[in-house]
Amino acid sequence: MALTLPRLRFGGFGGGPARPPLRRSDALLRMGRGRLGIAIVCFVAVYAVIGGRLVQYGLTDLDHARNYGVNDRILAARPDLIDRRGKLMATDIRVPALYGEPRRVIDPDEAVEALASVLPDVDYQDWHRKLSSGAGFVWLRREITPKQQADVMALGIPGIGFRNETRRFYPGGATASHIVGLVNVDNAGTAGIEKYVDDQGLGTLQDLGLDQSDALEPVRLSIDTGVQHVLRDELVQAMQRYQAIAAGGVILNAKTGEVVAMVSLPDYDPNNPFNAHDKDRLNRMSAGTFEMGSTFKAFTTAMALDSGRVNLQSRFDARNPIRYGRFTIDDFHAKRRILSVPETFIYSSNIATAKMAEVVGIEGHREFLARLGLLDRMDTQLPEVARPTEPSEWKQLNSITISFGHGVSTTPLQTAVAAAALVNGGKLIPPSFLPRSQAQANAVAAQVIKPETSAMMRYLFRLNVENGSGRRAEVDGFFVGGKTGTAEKVINGRYSSDHRFNAFLGAVPMDDPKYVVLVIIDEPKPEEGQQSATAGLNAAPTVGRVIRRAVPLLGLTPRYEADRDALLVSY
Repeated sequence: MALTLPRLRFGGFGGGPARPPLRRSDALLRMGRGRLGIAIVCFVAVYAVIGGRLVQYGLTDLDHARNYGVNDRILAARPDLIDRRGKLMATDIRVPALYGEPRRVIDPDEAVEALASVLPDVDYQDWHRKLSSGAGFVWLRREITPKQQADVMALGIPGIGFRNETRRFYPGGATASHIVGLVNVDNAGTAGIEKYVDDQGLGTLQDLGLDQSDALEPVRLSIDTGVQHVLRDELVQAMQRYQAIAAGGVILNAKTGEVVAMVSLPDYDPNNPFNAHDKDRLNRMSAGTFEMGSTFKAFTTAMALDSGRVNLQSRFDARNPIRYGRFTIDDFHAKRRILSVPETFIYSSNIATAKMAEVVGIEGHREFLARLGLLDRMDTQLPEVARPTEPSEWKQLNSITISFGHGVSTTPLQTAVAAAALVNGGKLIPPSFLPRSQAQANAVAAQVIKPETSAMMRYLFRLNVENGSGRRAEVDGFFVGGKTGTAEKVINGRYSSDHRFNAFLGAVPMDDPKYVVLVIIDEPKPEEGQQSATAGLNAAPTVGRVIRRAVPLLGLTPRYEADRDALLVSY
């Protein structure tokens, strides 16, 4: 069906009635309405332009803000760090930061003068330059106190504002600084466990905006903050007592590889890390390499016993120094007689120890140290880990000097890890700064020496504290064992007898070692009334004091029934 439109009719044409003519008042009314519509359209257009410009300025300000370091990371959350008992070691706090919007600042000179009246250390020239730049956003001070924020707000300066940032707070201050590490001004981890956490994917979460604080579980460490405090306190006292330039220590769980405490002095306060990158603030325990001196004799002795070519009854001629070319190897306290293996150990004979290494041979010597992880870079959570150094080519003289701790430099932490294998039944367990169960430790452990060899080493360690150079490490009721190490340092290309690097490598209790305790003291001086500053006079007693205070916190109680002969098992 065709659609028929009605026919329009106008007056004077056709048969329909004509529309009456418009009156003047109606015409004026219609004209007013039209003009009003045009005005509304104009107003909408003007405000649309203004809104568009505001959006443009806002985006421009955001670009400027990003140029000045304003990004989502400063608002990003980090997980708390807690110790093995749940005590807080690092957390986030919100702090105000001061910024300027130069485009809104009316008088930069007046603004800087006003700010200087309530804020300390205002850099007039720098702040004036920033506030006169015409930029959309500039940082003035990244962290201020709430009182300073209130004082600035009271000034009422146009173009000056605040933005809350996330800042990291370390309740323990310097106590565990080399372990927890640092974050930078944007709250990103740059050292220690903080960097490890970022490397595990936190940085990616921050970039994606998925790092809400309520969604981040705390990161639990293997550290015991109470034991950590004891270790640091004793090392601070040791540095003062022996006038040393540095000191360090570690307490390691011999059965799981967990680091319970670790300190390197001098250290820094991560809440105010102005000196964190100074050369003397190096983490000596994992990022510094040293010739460990006579502590290496423990590894040489274990190597010889494990080879099957030497036993505790074997004897070595220490009557005369060893002469090799222009070099002479002698003993510090020479006995000038034939020594058994236990005597070699407790008298710390360089001569007899070198002859033990000769029994195994150069290739076997290097292979054994590599097996114990002493020649390779250690694998652990801390990013600050140094690679050991060794001779490019091992010759007979190298093997001789390395047998008593000169010629190979390694980190103190991996020395303690290797020592744990000597006393825990022969298992090398990589160190961990995160909690680890016994089952997890067994899964990553490697059997590096025979259990019988480990039993003999426990006997020798205990014997050395009972009758040898480690006597000052004894703690009544705790059955301590260990080995001293006094290494001459290289000064201007030559070994200097006036500059020593001392160490004591201990374990407790020796009938079933649960913890290895290593202390290092760099360039100690003789105590008043003493003529020398060997490790037996400073590092050993420091270990004793650490054990006396620390191991009860770890659940060990004194015992008095332990028998040294019970250490030996059939072999």
